[in-house]
Amino acid sequence: MALIQLGLLRSALCRSLLPAARPSLAECVRLPSAVPRGCGRDVVPAAPLTRHYANKKSKAKGKAQPGKVKINTELVHDILNLEEVKEGMAAILLSLKEEYSRNLSLRTSPGALDHIVVTTTNGKVPLKQLGQISMKSPQLIVVNMTGSPEVTAAAARALRDSSLRLNPEVDGTIIRVPIPMVTREHRENLCKLAKEFSHKAKESLRKVRSGAIGTLKKSKDGVSEDTLRLIEQHVQQMTDSFTADIDKQLAAKTKELLG
Repeated sequence: MALIQLGLLRSALCRSLLPAARPSLAECVRLPSAVPRGCGRDVVPAAPLTRHYANKKSKAKGKAQPGKVKINTELVHDILNLEEVKEGMAAILLSLKEEYSRNLSLRTSPGALDHIVVTTTNGKVPLKQLGQISMKSPQLIVVNMTGSPEVTAAAARALRDSSLRLNPEVDGTIIRVPIPMVTREHRENLCKLAKEFSHKAKESLRKVRSGAIGTLKKSKDGVSEDTLRLIEQHVQQMTDSFTADIDKQLAAKTKELLG
């Protein structure tokens, strides 16, 4: 009987001590098996680190694009005449266009001889003003010098010395100009000549730019460095713009010559 009562007392005692030894649900959080279980303090696994790399688009957005420098030409006229600089560059581009028209013809029409200039005792005179030019066939141009017979030899010499590489034949006051077949080689040679003209034009642009920058350097006294820098950037932008125009002229002429 005493043993039975002792067993009942031990069971009651264990039941009374069990709630104190067991943590409550609020104190203990079940975690994944990879994380040690604990009670009394929440253990939260750290989020994995993710590194974000900038793509091309985000880089392009972050990179500032230089804008065009706008300057009031009247305000800086005492420092540098920007209109004169622009006119000088425009004259170079115009000269290039004239060179292309005058020296890079495929010799397929009477107009191909319009640029020929004859040296006479009265100065240089266009051939078309001295003689009558007509095309007898795709391979023959005839120049009738009856109106100016005294300069027939000079006209033939001007044709021979031109960039068209002609071999005129003189018969009295008639100059016959055989037109060679337009071969692929001839077209390619004209393209090379077009590149040479464009390179010379770009060199002339650089000379105009250098002259303008030289004028700026002489004007340092009394002018802020920021103002000089803005003017120089404006001159550079003008140079870049006309250089792009030269490239366009070359591309168009090359396309025309190669067919």
